[in-house]
Amino acid sequence: MDKIRVYIASPYTGGWMPSNVKLQIETCDKLMNLGYHPFVPLLSHFLQIYSLRNEHDWLELGFTWLKQCNAVLRLQNTIKGEIVPSFGSDQEEALAKENNIPVFYSIEELNDYFKARSKQLKL
Repeated sequence: MDKIRVYIASPYTGGWMPSNVKLQIETCDKLMNLGYHPFVPLLSHFLQIYSLRNEHDWLELGFTWLKQCNAVLRLQNTIKGEIVPSFGSDQEEALAKENNIPVFYSIEELNDYFKARSKQLKL
């Protein structure tokens, strides 16, 4: 499989931030194990400790990298069974669609798509 760049989009400020960051880090690990090259925008959580910036700066940085990716993996987090809203993820998903970058809602869906595409290209 070619090195497919996957942007991970998920809530940050909605719900409990450490849980949201952990979700992206764990997802990154799973994607790397499958051979993908994930971009983890919530690592800015740790950058913020050293470089105080506003939310707009971090979103803009993420948007720049998103446009370089082959896919977006949109994750949901829940609290007590309710989906945590995410204005930033909504924007990331919209930007991906505007740029004809496919958006997936599970690792399985993403992996099935790229496996099928890889087989088609080899024919």
